[in-house]
Amino acid sequence: MPGLVLNENEVEFIAIRAQGAGGQNINKVSNAVHLRFDVAASSLPEEIKGKLLALRDQRISSDGIVVIKAQKHRSLERNREDGLVRLRELIASAAFVAPPRRPTKPTRNSQRKRVDSKIKRGQVKLQRGRVCE
Repeated sequence: MPGLVLNENEVEFIAIRAQGAGGQNINKVSNAVHLRFDVAASSLPEEIKGKLLALRDQRISSDGIVVIKAQKHRSLERNREDGLVRLRELIASAAFVAPPRRPTKPTRNSQRKRVDSKIKRGQVKLQRGRVCE
């Protein structure tokens, strides 16, 4: 849905300490972000809410809350933006509707080619038999 807008007031950000390497700074600064988004209480259309809750994604709890941990960057603001981008991608994947498949028939020529190649392959296999003297 191209006109889909995520209201950032519905997203809760919690600053946490990041894991991994970071030197002395890692023990002092909370620069990772836990992003929490309640799907049921959001202003998204009901159709997308249903699709989001039906997704088999480990980031969506059984209560319908999306939790994304962003700790890729060293600054809190960049992690916050990264978390929002990942949330938007998740919502966009739920909003995507695949175009309907139109069943097609193989052409007469392609059917003939397929049968001819099967006959030819069968003849090759027939010639692999034991040689009789």
